[in-house]
Amino acid sequence: MTGFTQPKLHTIWFVVRDMPGSMDFYHRLGLQIPDGEEHSPHVEYESAHGYSIGFDSEAVVKATDDHWREPSGSARVNLHFQLETPQQVDETYARVIAAGAGVHAPPWDAFCGQRFACVTDPDGNVVSLFADLPGQG
Repeated sequence: MTGFTQPKLHTIWFVVRDMPGSMDFYHRLGLQIPDGEEHSPHVEYESAHGYSIGFDSEAVVKATDDHWREPSGSARVNLHFQLETPQQVDETYARVIAAGAGVHAPPWDAFCGQRFACVTDPDGNVVSLFADLPGQG
């Protein structure tokens, strides 16, 4: 295609019911979200790894999108966060579960040679934690 510029993914966006709860969850997960952002209706986290995650309150989305409706059923998006060691998977899982995150799947060694664990954020989105098992990857 002549003149076509491929778009560059910039931000994965979430609509959240409870901004303070969501900011607490992602902060405990390890994202460096500045203090005070939990009181904002619009938060954008920019990682050092070149991706961004955005969060808008339901009120902001309802005010800007007449077609938005609260989703139902299973989530279609799953964020995967890579950690350095299987022990970090277990530690991060324990930390966020102790703080009230939902259990989706406790830590296990997957067929693909990685340690996995899955939790849910305050809005029910599945968040996977993983690391290569020793001798794998």
